[in-house]
Amino acid sequence: MNRKQKILHALGHQAGRVPMDFGSTAVTGIHVSVVAALREHFGLPDGPVRVVEPYQMLGEIADDLLEAMDIDCVGVPARCTMFGFPLEAPWREWRCPWDQVVLVPPGFQTRTDADGEIYVFPEGDTTLSPSGHMPATGYFFDAIIRQEPIDEDNLKPHAIDRLPEADAAPVEEHLLVCEARAAALRHCQRAVVACLGGTAFGDIALVPAPFLRRPKGIRDISEWYMSLVMRRDYIHQIFSRQCEVALGNLARFYAILGETVDVLYVCGTDFGTQSGPFISPNAYRKLYQPFHRR
Repeated sequence: MNRKQKILHALGHQAGRVPMDFGSTAVTGIHVSVVAALREHFGLPDGPVRVVEPYQMLGEIADDLLEAMDIDCVGVPARCTMFGFPLEAPWREWRCPWDQVVLVPPGFQTRTDADGEIYVFPEGDTTLSPSGHMPATGYFFDAIIRQEPIDEDNLKPHAIDRLPEADAAPVEEHLLVCEARAAALRHCQRAVVACLGGTAFGDIALVPAPFLRRPKGIRDISEWYMSLVMRRDYIHQIFSRQCEVALGNLARFYAILGETVDVLYVCGTDFGTQSGPFISPNAYRKLYQPFHRR
């Protein structure tokens, strides 16, 4: 049984070895500092680690580390980061606050203030307001809330420039990147995990839209959670529109990827904290479950 078969065996609810996934998605990634430590631990060649997801400062898990850790999955990465710029060459070195040198893409444009606070910009455009902030003693970025004044009388989904979801309407470049990646993974012995975007209804990491130049709609995290009670019709309209877009996108991706993908990462939305649920089961059933079922 190869690694792909082990994953499919587990997804079929059959007893056997537990499959392992690190790095195929944004919710199974490893921080760049830990990636570097793991490479040292396994005696692999050193050098700067690529930052493949700057929001959480996740590092690339290269093929040699996948092999050393006996990982069963490999991911089809999104074309763009959480800050809206593409993962592409030429990569350049950047020194982190914890003094690690990493590799970042051209769009990773930052500003550091006198106190060592670091700010990153949507689409790498430094003429805009920053959309992410890393404290001087931090290890990852937090989204900066850029909430415009809310006009209750005109709060309609059709007025939103982009849904609260990264890659809700993939551009052709994204499709081409997926096509090239799929061709390379066609005969992969690991299970292929794809994050295609557009299906993470209400993912709170995406609601502030750090990838958008000028986000509209409900973008404040507290306001969003209150809207689950106060503006349910509005939330339902957003999810309905998002679902239609997502289903169309999935059809487009399937035309390119076909059966190459073994696992689809659909949703990273947090429904619970370490001490209890974010929302009631009844609210989940009314607002989220119909769209997850679709």
